[in-house]
Amino acid sequence: MYSATSHPRRPALTRSPIQRLRRWLGGSFSPYFFIAPFLLLFGAFGAYPLFYALYLSFTSWHGYDSPRPIGLSNYLFLLTDSTFWQSILNTAVLWLLIVPVQIFIATVLAVLLSLPQLRLRGFFRTALLSSYVVPAVAIIQVWLIFFDKDFGTINAFLSLLHIPAVGWLTTGVWAKVTTALLVLWRNGGFAVLVMLAALQDIPVEYYEAAAIDGAGAVKQFFSLTLPLLRRTIGFLMIISTLYVVQMFVEPKLLTGGGGPFNSTMTAGYFLYGYITNADFGTGAANTFLLIILLVTLSLLMLRFMRAGDEV
Repeated sequence: MYSATSHPRRPALTRSPIQRLRRWLGGSFSPYFFIAPFLLLFGAFGAYPLFYALYLSFTSWHGYDSPRPIGLSNYLFLLTDSTFWQSILNTAVLWLLIVPVQIFIATVLAVLLSLPQLRLRGFFRTALLSSYVVPAVAIIQVWLIFFDKDFGTINAFLSLLHIPAVGWLTTGVWAKVTTALLVLWRNGGFAVLVMLAALQDIPVEYYEAAAIDGAGAVKQFFSLTLPLLRRTIGFLMIISTLYVVQMFVEPKLLTGGGGPFNSTMTAGYFLYGYITNADFGTGAANTFLLIILLVTLSLLMLRFMRAGDEV
């Protein structure tokens, strides 16, 4: 009598490592060949320098000798260095003078430029964006002429009003204000453009429904426009924060290297000092401290952007 158990068992199929890899990758190698150039370039110019800088942050290296491991000494030195904390404080003050003011002005100007009854809207939009496309060095030279203490245009105008001359670039407080005004003037047009694009993405039906419910222009702005602009505001906060922390050209050219008395020395300019002195170990540690700070701030801002999505 025939028995099923008497039938010989089929030998198990064995797959080669390449076949197993192909199956794990989804059945084809082709997509990975297309992205291989990006992965190679990112590994060579992105990942490798990042990990090598992390290694250097635990060493003492001046470029001409071999890196000497010193553990956490670079980080402990920076965390106890008063100049490092002064650069962080200067950056925080500049952030308060720039980012909230820039977002407020950009929101107001974007709302005004989106009004259908406004004439010459194209001209005003182009005029606001023109400062952003002008090189920073050219704008700084104009700023030096305007805000010079002895021969500047601003102090000449103040003298007509019998107001004493102000040391815009020679006193700590006013140097911060002058630097903030420069950044607001240069980057304000870009912020307005981003905010204007976000406003035009809001459906008109929302405002029509709000008007039917009796909401006026002010009520619509605070109850409708601002909540819908939350993500755009968060985006501008993140990129503006990155700009302020890394700011280098403004303190270098406008205040002569972060002066007076390091009052405009930002975190980015402070890092530049270690690069020029060939103290690459401490500079790498400073870089990663700034990365930790920026990642923390960015996560907080992303949390702000998503706060309204949770019901």
